[in-house]
Amino acid sequence: MKQREFYYDNAKFLLIFLVVIGHFITTFIENPIIEQIYIFIYLFHMPAFILVSGYFSKGFQKKGYVLKITKKILVPYFLFQIIYSVYYYVLFDKSELTIAIFKPQWSLWFLLSLFCWHLLLFVFTKIKYSLLVAVLIGLIVGYFDVIGGYLSLSRTFVLFPVFLLGFYMKKEHFEKLSSNKGKLLSAIAIVVMVFIIHYILVDLPKEWMYGSKSYEKLGVGWEGGIIRLLYYGMSLTMIFSFFAFVPKKEYFFSKWGARTLYVYLLHGFIIRYFRTTDLVPYIKETQSYYLLLIFAVIVTLVLTSKPVYIVAQPILELRVDGLRQVLKKPKRKECGKEDKINQ
Repeated sequence: MKQREFYYDNAKFLLIFLVVIGHFITTFIENPIIEQIYIFIYLFHMPAFILVSGYFSKGFQKKGYVLKITKKILVPYFLFQIIYSVYYYVLFDKSELTIAIFKPQWSLWFLLSLFCWHLLLFVFTKIKYSLLVAVLIGLIVGYFDVIGGYLSLSRTFVLFPVFLLGFYMKKEHFEKLSSNKGKLLSAIAIVVMVFIIHYILVDLPKEWMYGSKSYEKLGVGWEGGIIRLLYYGMSLTMIFSFFAFVPKKEYFFSKWGARTLYVYLLHGFIIRYFRTTDLVPYIKETQSYYLLLIFAVIVTLVLTSKPVYIVAQPILELRVDGLRQVLKKPKRKECGKEDKINQ
């Protein structure tokens, strides 16, 4: 595996860990410190995922690409939309089971939007100043209340500029970010962002970071486009700062970067159940917030483990490569000269 692949795998693993810990701490943001950590994470963790997804979509014009992403993205979306609907019906003792296929359950919005972003490349790569057009659309959709969670349309348009930017980025851009100069500028940017979060962003609705609501629902009028543009800037600053510090070498977690989809789709079952347990009031009462970090580490490691990979791969990827590796019997070697030397 090449070094650049370690870099991206490391980035994806660190990002999925931030997704998990972000969902764990959501219930505890009434604590001022947790709230600021939450804002810090949410400003960039999903946008950074989206950017790197765009970076790896450069082969979208290849034959069979649409079929490939349909199997990889859309099939798991439909399957887990049904599974999550049933799970919530049982977990929350709902009186009626409702399966709204095109209104994504919780974190499944990302899959539906991701599929749409791939398709949008066929149009936007033929448009002049496509990135600017994408940003303008992302700003304009906020003025229309009808564009919301259905089909994940709001998030699709608001976050598409990040995906498109990733598509246009090259390896050299990431190398510049991770240079000594890039690290220095990123460190300064992070310090500045911490102050902005502490003094400004804590007083604004968290939904600004999601891109899922209209400006009217966020309590503003014409100035909504300006605020969203500022959030674009802050988000990109945090994204680039994150990639500046992603390690390039191979580490024990590098191989798990290829299994982030497993964590993303499966951790929701654990998070939703966790929020119904007595652990939540216990942690709040005792302020044992360190437990959230421990839980996030355990959940991330378990869901990237080989047993989970083997069991879940047939469902998530419609393949059984992991199972084949387990069932494959090692070939017997004849005890030749080389074997005798090794004995």
